[in-house]
Amino acid sequence: MTLGVYLILFAFLACLVFFFNHVINKRRKSSSNLPPGSYGWPVMGETLEFLRLNRDGKTEKFVKDRMDKYETQVFKTSIMGEKMVVLCGAEANKFLFGNENKLVSVWWPSSVRQLLGKSLSNSHGNEAKQLRKMLYYFVSPDAFSKLYIKTMELSTRHHINNHWQGKEEVKVFPTVKLHTFELACRLFMGLEDTNRISKLFNLFTIFLKGVISIDLNFPGTTFYHAKRATNTIREELLLIVKQRREAIEQKSDSPEQDLLSHLLLFPDENGKFMSELEIADNILMMIFAGHDTTTVTITLVMKYLVELPHVYDNILQEQKEIASSKGGREYLNWVDIQKMKYTWDVVSEVLRLTSPIIGSFKEALVDFNYQGYTIPKGWKIYWNIPVTHMDPKLFSNPKNFDTSRFEGEGPTPFSYIPFGGGPRMCLGKEFARLEILVFIHNVVKDFRWKLLIPNEKIEYNPMPTPIKGLPILLQPSGDIASDCQ
Repeated sequence: MTLGVYLILFAFLACLVFFFNHVINKRRKSSSNLPPGSYGWPVMGETLEFLRLNRDGKTEKFVKDRMDKYETQVFKTSIMGEKMVVLCGAEANKFLFGNENKLVSVWWPSSVRQLLGKSLSNSHGNEAKQLRKMLYYFVSPDAFSKLYIKTMELSTRHHINNHWQGKEEVKVFPTVKLHTFELACRLFMGLEDTNRISKLFNLFTIFLKGVISIDLNFPGTTFYHAKRATNTIREELLLIVKQRREAIEQKSDSPEQDLLSHLLLFPDENGKFMSELEIADNILMMIFAGHDTTTVTITLVMKYLVELPHVYDNILQEQKEIASSKGGREYLNWVDIQKMKYTWDVVSEVLRLTSPIIGSFKEALVDFNYQGYTIPKGWKIYWNIPVTHMDPKLFSNPKNFDTSRFEGEGPTPFSYIPFGGGPRMCLGKEFARLEILVFIHNVVKDFRWKLLIPNEKIEYNPMPTPIKGLPILLQPSGDIASDCQ
């Protein structure tokens, strides 16, 4: 070889050495600039402690202990088989909500991705935007006034007449759960068959327990049972979708009847229709999101109303005024819902103290810096709701029940986050608000109640649930005229 060739080879090798040294140094620099923390045990990381504390209702302890240990509001760990950075506090909430689809994107553990399929929960970017637009109408104020309020109140009255009236004892959680599930099936799919609803209800109970779990798919594990239940749910939903499509083609179904008909008949803004499986997955997600968090919230509100009689009396007074202003058997309307300001402040304080959703996950789309630390591309991010809600810097005496926190301008921005925030804020926030307020209106005007198990333990499985179902002793209210019943 000539000298020129040797010089060219030498220059090429020198460039390679420079490039690899640059990459290695960059990685070393990034690695040395990671947040403090520990990855825990090999493979399992700190997953078992994370899940155990969540199940025991100490949802913020995992995060708070490490915040105190490392004296920071950002630390690294390993959860659900992933290297993870935990960001804490209102500043972190603002950062994450403001950088959705820029620096971070939604991410869920494998158990969630496998069980919920190709739904809004697992979609990203433009796909998520299109899905939200298609689903939004059915959880919007316009839909409330046209489709939901009367159906919700009719269903609530029917439920109370069948499961509460004439009873001395009621287990609140399972009873309300059946009601909210039936309502979700009716509103989203027009499903009235009680046998079909009962079958789905039992399957959803199994499915829920495996949503946040270690995805070990062999007999005996929580995830195995959840996945089998979900497969059966999906088969049943696909059958319902096919039957509805046939009914529409035979012109025996109204295009505006419910969410299911809408998803079958109308494409997105690009003219693309959902497949039947995509529709089934999104219906599954909507039923899941549309009934379980609401059930938990109603149950906890009823618990607090016993423990705080003056709060019950104030709610009763507000609901009595609304009921007495209506003529005969007139149903609630959107204006009535807006008058329930104190009642919603109570619900909001319950959500602050015991949020049904304890946190969420995201993924770093690029390398970025946060509070002086490097968060590498591909790393997962966890943010915890109770840590923010119980921060004394944001809420004075955070363990005290105080509805005045929501008067006037309310809590400081990004400190109150039971529904998330930013582009991924809970799509069904207003739907849940309506469902909760309609139920409280009807139950408070008919009953007072006592707890049969005071200080009943709350277990997270994965949402906060009284372990005995919150059994109560019913007493007729007798405070509102019978023509308002």
